[in-house]
Amino acid sequence: MHSDLRKRATQILVDNDRGGYTVPTPRLYPYQWNWDSAFAALGFSVFDRQRAWLELETLFEGQWADGMVPHIIFRRDDPDYFPGPAIWQSGTNPPSSCHSQPPVVASIIRHLVDTGGPADREKAAALFPKVLAWHNWFHTMRDPDGNGTVAIIHPWESGRDNCPDWDIGLERIDVPEDLGRYERRDTERVDADERPTSLEYDRYLTILKFGRECRWDQREIARNGPFFMADPGIQFILLRADRDLLYLATELALEDGLEQIDRWIARSVDGCGNYWNDRIGCFCARDLRSGRFSDAMTSISMLAFYAGAGTPGQRARLVEHAHAILDRCRYGFPSWDPRNGKFESKRYWRGPVWAMVNYMIVQGLTECGETALADRIKADTLKLIEKSGFREYFDPITGEGHGGRNFTWTAAIYLMWSATEQTSQAA
Repeated sequence: MHSDLRKRATQILVDNDRGGYTVPTPRLYPYQWNWDSAFAALGFSVFDRQRAWLELETLFEGQWADGMVPHIIFRRDDPDYFPGPAIWQSGTNPPSSCHSQPPVVASIIRHLVDTGGPADREKAAALFPKVLAWHNWFHTMRDPDGNGTVAIIHPWESGRDNCPDWDIGLERIDVPEDLGRYERRDTERVDADERPTSLEYDRYLTILKFGRECRWDQREIARNGPFFMADPGIQFILLRADRDLLYLATELALEDGLEQIDRWIARSVDGCGNYWNDRIGCFCARDLRSGRFSDAMTSISMLAFYAGAGTPGQRARLVEHAHAILDRCRYGFPSWDPRNGKFESKRYWRGPVWAMVNYMIVQGLTECGETALADRIKADTLKLIEKSGFREYFDPITGEGHGGRNFTWTAAIYLMWSATEQTSQAA
């Protein structure tokens, strides 16, 4: 079975290749997505190093002049997806969305360098200044007060669109009467019970309306936009990526940015404390307009281990939560705590398991010595794929697959773990 699944995973990446960039899955997501491409590169690296690097290089073709790498690059106008380039009005070439996504690229590049040769080092050196500029954008535009707390201006920027984390920020948004009518396309491809609600979409588009009207002035959106929330996912992934960027700068003898990256890391480590919700004992999202915390553990909370964040006491609390959550699930790790009333086992980011988040959780737990917990989550992820195929996400109770089929990053994670297992067996 494992050999057949590896062949199938490889074929999915090949089939989703659009000539230099990879779509997450046909029709449902017909463009190049930011962190999807990063994980696609991880999968391609198992069998085609040149194609892995090409994925990252094409992603940076969409980089804005201010350093931002958008969450979607619109290579062509596809009627299967809403909202497309006409709604965003980026004014860029190629057209793109107008906010970013979790910056996992530096960490993927480090993997390619650590497992590659001279050609990989050359590719990494060429991309380094672009990645540095992107990290600078996050630390400047999404932490305007310089306090080490990196925020998002839209739930889509987190990559976790409808996670209950964002409810407290979204509920403050009044949908204007002149928002206009629109036609969603996602619910034509996937059951509406698995997707964000209509009210959530109204609020998502209200944020986009504000952005268009201020011509996507990122400082204005951060200061006065309708949504601004501290996201532990962005915080932890960026902190890890900064550490990996510093490693690359040292490893490749690239002196530009060394002191700056050191400052970012120190500031972000301090800023992680702003996400700690002592009432429930875990890292949570926080609405920076009102100061309110989200009220439950998420899979993203576990990325504190991946980032090297948190005190020993805080990490111990996370492990306690993790075991209690896994006791209530057949498969880990759910994107929302099933002990909380907002848990929905099959609705997008309100409960399902995501393979690429589990990949980061497993890496962090392993590095921190929590190997038994890491092994459980990795084994659960592989069981889900063996049971339900390469789906976008999975029900943590039943193991049923949901969302898109033949999904790029699920296939990529399976290939990555399979390759690691083969290497271990050979040794």
